[in-house]
Amino acid sequence: MSLIPRSFIDELVARANIVEVIGSRIALKKAGREFKACCPFHSEKTPSFWVAPEKQFYHCFGCGAHGTVLTFLMEHDRLPFPDAVEELASSLGLAVPREEGASAARRSSETLYELMGRVAQFYAQQLQSHERPRRYLERRGLTAELIERFAIGYAPSSWNDVLKRFGGTEEGRRRLTELGLVIEKDERASSGGERAYDRFRDRVMFPIRDARGRVIAFGGRVIDQGEPKYLNSPETPLFHKGRELYGLYEARQSRAALSRLLVVEGYLDVVRLHQFSVPYAVATLGTATTPEHLKRIFQLVPEVVFAFDGDRAGRAAAWRALQHSLPEAVEGREIRFLFLPEGEDPDTLIAQEGREAFERRVARESLQLSEYVVRELGERVTSRGADGRARVAEAARPLLEQIPEGIYRRLLAERLAQAFGFQQTPAGMAELLGVTIDRSPALGRRVASIGRGGLVRQAVRLLVHFPEIATGIAAETLAGLEQVEEPGIRLLEGLLADLRAEPAQTTGQVLERWRDKPAGEPLGRLAATEVLVPGAAAAQRELEEALERLLDESGRRRLDLLLEKDRSGALSSDEKLEIQRLTMELGRSRPAATGP
Repeated sequence: MSLIPRSFIDELVARANIVEVIGSRIALKKAGREFKACCPFHSEKTPSFWVAPEKQFYHCFGCGAHGTVLTFLMEHDRLPFPDAVEELASSLGLAVPREEGASAARRSSETLYELMGRVAQFYAQQLQSHERPRRYLERRGLTAELIERFAIGYAPSSWNDVLKRFGGTEEGRRRLTELGLVIEKDERASSGGERAYDRFRDRVMFPIRDARGRVIAFGGRVIDQGEPKYLNSPETPLFHKGRELYGLYEARQSRAALSRLLVVEGYLDVVRLHQFSVPYAVATLGTATTPEHLKRIFQLVPEVVFAFDGDRAGRAAAWRALQHSLPEAVEGREIRFLFLPEGEDPDTLIAQEGREAFERRVARESLQLSEYVVRELGERVTSRGADGRARVAEAARPLLEQIPEGIYRRLLAERLAQAFGFQQTPAGMAELLGVTIDRSPALGRRVASIGRGGLVRQAVRLLVHFPEIATGIAAETLAGLEQVEEPGIRLLEGLLADLRAEPAQTTGQVLERWRDKPAGEPLGRLAATEVLVPGAAAAQRELEEALERLLDESGRRRLDLLLEKDRSGALSSDEKLEIQRLTMELGRSRPAATGP
């Protein structure tokens, strides 16, 4: 197991909102105090996947998948445990502490982060030493304070400045290559000259930072003319462009609470919008908006606005963003599209009209997802009547099928029916559009308890579901369990001792503590069963009763053993005293005898 303090894992699971994390990846629907969905781990049409926010636990009654918020990140996002911890901690703005003995791989990645930070500092120093890139940024309207906040720098017009400064050893050169800062030539093409050279040359440099503020990549923009206009770091061990958003770290550092994100296309657009007090602007990194971008956005805010140029390229980019947005279109989220006047971009537009007018434009002119779909389909399908409706239905069907069942899907279907003359009854829309609209019956309460089982199993299950009740168990009761010989008793002892020493509040915390122990999986299976107990107070009484019966039954077996031994006359003086004690204790707990 990664050497991350258990106390931090406890805090992480306690602070995480499992509904938000899972709901940012699959469509959840509220069902009483819990949430349900079609399971992401197997194919099904009727929801059998349930999320219990109070317990910080999920379970699928179809395939048996279950676990905590960290388990879900590991299984769904295919992350190793340390990376799942990093991902969840980053989303909460927490730094992961490390105990002594961290793995060599972890130390190596930290060294890569440190190297990227030093290169970013070098670029920032170079900007101060070169007048030409400074004049360029001044012409674009960037202030010194803004340049410092975004750590903007300059890569000199040299083939090997970074290589010479940071790649003096073979190991240093290897790391620069691994981070995409240096390009290695093919040996056959090197002709005996230098085998490597700097990737970024004569460009204004925009560091790309992760949620913790660490530099993970760079974007470089040409100052005058040249191609490509923007050059980005390649995929590296630190950087995956399909997941990252430029400016997201800076947006989260803003004092204003984030309620929406505005997705634009360029680094300078983001920086200038922040300068004009629009701190919720971010940009994709030389790639189209991806499903991973959307998932990350909706982990943070309920609303996203995409801003695109009004030309053909902008509209094509908007349509791609729409298609990636559809699986994330669920109740409680808002997806909008803003098309800028031709020839304008957010940078120039906000400079012309100011923050208030720009934000009014965002509020008034951005199209809701449904309105954007209606507009696009209307422009693509020009014929009217039955033929036109058939073509609209054909174009709309794959879009609607991507939206999870629920209110969003139904409202879009109704808006399309209204706009294009379909019948506005659910049956009519379902027939014409070829989709099912919210037909699934409510599941109601799921399976009942699988049976009470033995006393040890009952006690362990109560502790898994209501871990807070362990603190109410007396120390002498725990000491008495040492004499009990029952299957599973050592697990019960360990669970009670652990929860008394370090109380937990949720099932998720319990399971994380036992993740890498042999009992971890059985505890997870018990967490997936239902306990028919109305609350912690009733669970406390049931646990005390189960423990009392365990001690009582153990005492009776011990007394029977001693009495059997007494018949042979082989008792020690201590054993005779023990018989007296057990007879008195069990006599008090035994019900009065009744006659025939």
